[in-house]
Amino acid sequence: MAGLEIRNLSMCFALPDGTHVQALRDITLSVATGEIVTILGPSGCGKTTLLNVVAGFLAPSRGLVRLNGRAVTGPGAERGMVFQQGALFEWMNVRKNVAFGPRMKHMPRRARDEIVDHLLDTVGLREFKDKAVYELSGGMQQRVALARCLANDPDVILMDEPLGALDALTREKMQGLILRLWKETGKTVILVTHSVEEALLLGERLVVLAPRPGTVFREYRLPFASCGVNADLREIRNSGGFAATRDEILSMIWEMEEEIMGRTGVSA
Repeated sequence: MAGLEIRNLSMCFALPDGTHVQALRDITLSVATGEIVTILGPSGCGKTTLLNVVAGFLAPSRGLVRLNGRAVTGPGAERGMVFQQGALFEWMNVRKNVAFGPRMKHMPRRARDEIVDHLLDTVGLREFKDKAVYELSGGMQQRVALARCLANDPDVILMDEPLGALDALTREKMQGLILRLWKETGKTVILVTHSVEEALLLGERLVVLAPRPGTVFREYRLPFASCGVNADLREIRNSGGFAATRDEILSMIWEMEEEIMGRTGVSA
C-alpha cells in the first residue's frame, strides 16, 4: 500500500526513578503519497516523539509504522529529517553538505554535481555554494538543510519545527519555499509546528494532538496550502476563512493548555 500508515501507535518512556511517562497513545493516521500534513498541539503532547518514531529514531512501545507497505524498523534513506536547527556539518561548505548523501551512496561525481547545482538553484543558494555554513544566516542554513534532505531523494520529508528559530520575515519566506518545493517535488511532507498560523498555511491536512498522552484529537482538511503555492501568503492570512479557522484552533489549543496548567497546579 502506497503512503505512510501509523496504526495504534503508543510510546511509553521509562524514567530513572522507575516510573513511566506515556507520551503517545493509540495514534492511528494515514498520509497519502504527495500529501503535506501539519501536526499541532499543546506543549508536551508528543509531536516530536511521533516524528521521531516515524523517522525510525525511536521504536514504539506498541503499534507500527509502515511506509509504502514496509514496516519502519529504524532510520532509512526513504525518510529525510529537517530539524529546528540545521544540524549541518560545520567543517563542510554548503556544496559538500548538500552532496553528503549522494556521496555516501557512491553516486558518480558528475551526476552528484548536477543534483547539487540544481538544488542550490532551487533554494537560491548557488552563489553561496563555497561558503562555510557558519557564514550563513539562520534562514540560509535552513535552506541548505532542505537541499541536503532533498538530495537524498526521500519519499517522505519530516520537519520538526524547521522555522521556529527564524525571524518573522525570514519565516514567511521559508514558508513559501516549503510550499513551492512540496508542489514541485511531489514529496510527502509531515511538519510539526507550535504556530497555529503556520500549521494552517502549510497543511493540506492539519492534525491536532490532545495533551499527553498524545492522541489524535481532531483533523482539518484545508485549502490554504494549495492556494499558497501561487498566492501571497499574507493575502491568505487575511481571508475570512483563514481567520475563522485560526481562531477556532487557537481557542482549542488554549483550552488544552489551561487543562494542562490545571493538572499541574500552575497558576497565572
